[in-house]
Amino acid sequence: MASYVFSVVIPTYNRPERLASCLLSLTRLSYPRDGFEVIVVDDGSAQPLAATVEPFEAVLNLTLLRQVNSGPAKARNAGAARAQGQYLVFTDDDCQPHPSWLNALAAQLDQQPLALVGGHTLNALPDNVFSTASQLLIDYLYDYYNSRRAPSFFASNNFAMAAEQFRQLGGFDTSFPLAAGEDREFCDRWLQHGFPMAYAPEARVDHSHHLSLRRFWRQHFNYGRGAYCFHRVRSRRAAAQVKVEPLEFYWQLLTYPLVRRFQVQGMLLSGLLLMSQVANVVGFFWERRQQKAPPASAPAAPC
Repeated sequence: MASYVFSVVIPTYNRPERLASCLLSLTRLSYPRDGFEVIVVDDGSAQPLAATVEPFEAVLNLTLLRQVNSGPAKARNAGAARAQGQYLVFTDDDCQPHPSWLNALAAQLDQQPLALVGGHTLNALPDNVFSTASQLLIDYLYDYYNSRRAPSFFASNNFAMAAEQFRQLGGFDTSFPLAAGEDREFCDRWLQHGFPMAYAPEARVDHSHHLSLRRFWRQHFNYGRGAYCFHRVRSRRAAAQVKVEPLEFYWQLLTYPLVRRFQVQGMLLSGLLLMSQVANVVGFFWERRQQKAPPASAPAAPC
């Protein structure tokens, strides 16, 4: 028998201030305090996080784990292995869930207890054009993949599922070396097993992802690397190539800021979305070259 309804798992790495903000937001949840636990998994941060989490131990059912730096996929799996909840909920250290977050997830899971339920993520840094563009891309993907058809993709900073099903699937694929692509692969594997997915837009979190031009490029370059890993893993698992999206997908992406009526910033955001796709392609082919390089060269990622 599960001790809690929900186990909230948060991987973290070298961001104690943001982790503190995330934990503070969890103290403001309207869900009954004895109905959920929080498991923070320190993915080998330079400084121990005991002092960061200690102030919250009196108000949250909180567990701190630590592992050698191995990436967010392995950190999430480590948290899930210690979880006592009926349902697992994943978010990131730079997210701040709204007070009704768990209530909204619970309402959807009451209707579809076997579903992977994804919530809605909001940009908490509207004055940062790079953060705005990055979140706008996620909004477009949710609109394209989830609102117009049966849901097929949720980001791992805001989704929940039954712990038993998560373990049945074997958790996240730890061969993904970065925070890029492992959630896409998990959702794809979930659907391949015949499990349903459901969107709960009322389950909201604010995402404080500070980006500069350089970090924006690096983020989407890494997404390209993760995309190559996803294509490689999926082709082995499903014995089929991943279909490339039609040109319409990319045209609608580039015009999405204008459709969303981002007036002054519209053209700039469209340009950044174009840059994100260029970085994605460069990262994809860079990773493919690394994977196919001879052993004497730099080691390839294990995807």
